[in-house]
Amino acid sequence: MAPARGGEPLPVVTTSTDLKALVEVVGGDRVHVVSLAPAIHEPHQVEVKPGQLAQLRAAALLVRIGLDHEPWLDRVVRTVNDPRFAPGGAGDLDVSRGIALLQTETPRVKSERGSHVHGFGNPHYWLDPENARPITAAIVGALARLRPDGKLAFELNRQRFLAQLDERLARWTRAMAPYRGTRVVVVHESWPYLAQRFGLVVVAALEPTPGVPPSPSYLASLIEHMKEARVRLLLASPEADIAVVNQVATRAGARPVILIASVGGDPAARDYLSLFDVDVQRLTEALAPAR
Repeated sequence: MAPARGGEPLPVVTTSTDLKALVEVVGGDRVHVVSLAPAIHEPHQVEVKPGQLAQLRAAALLVRIGLDHEPWLDRVVRTVNDPRFAPGGAGDLDVSRGIALLQTETPRVKSERGSHVHGFGNPHYWLDPENARPITAAIVGALARLRPDGKLAFELNRQRFLAQLDERLARWTRAMAPYRGTRVVVVHESWPYLAQRFGLVVVAALEPTPGVPPSPSYLASLIEHMKEARVRLLLASPEADIAVVNQVATRAGARPVILIASVGGDPAARDYLSLFDVDVQRLTEALAPAR
């Protein structure tokens, strides 16, 4: 049962600011949503504070990215010790189900920090805006189970959002159309969904395996590969080592571009749709011919 009563907003906890934004789109004023992860953090590493544990204990629903994107979440769920939030529990929503995943053959990596990520497919699927459709459909279903009287409102909110998404997606696609086929290198494997949606070709990653820092010899070979492949852009997120990013880009003759991976990672990326406004603008500015 949901801990909220009557007309009180349904308390929801998400594992990312992107999911927070999408739950708010669907739930409107019928939900109160907090994210356990900040907008900018090391990929797959989050320190959850005691106050956030209290918020989860009081929540009706936990919405997660799933796969192995949140290795930190198992410890949080064990600490809260509420069976509702165990995978498959009554208060757990894994929105990765129903997503057409990329890189499903990526091997699991072991390191001194334990099992690493991308062992079940690339988990950064929210960075294809088309995936907001199945994500928001799953959110509607979960919220409607907890608040059946709000089902129609949730569905209408989603339909309004999808109409806006369609308009923006057409705009983003037109803006990126001249640059289809552009070869890029990424720092972390955060960007294959965005790249596939807008026709960019990811030829390599600065991290040899997700989360593993590159060795000097690897960087040297990567730079040569970038030169040979005529890579135009090196895509990074704000948490990346910008000095290394700039050094590699300069030596390879590419241009570094800082993209925002999550809502709130830049003041202009205030919601899910404006996140892509920011990233598409940065890509097109970097790729536009010099005047």
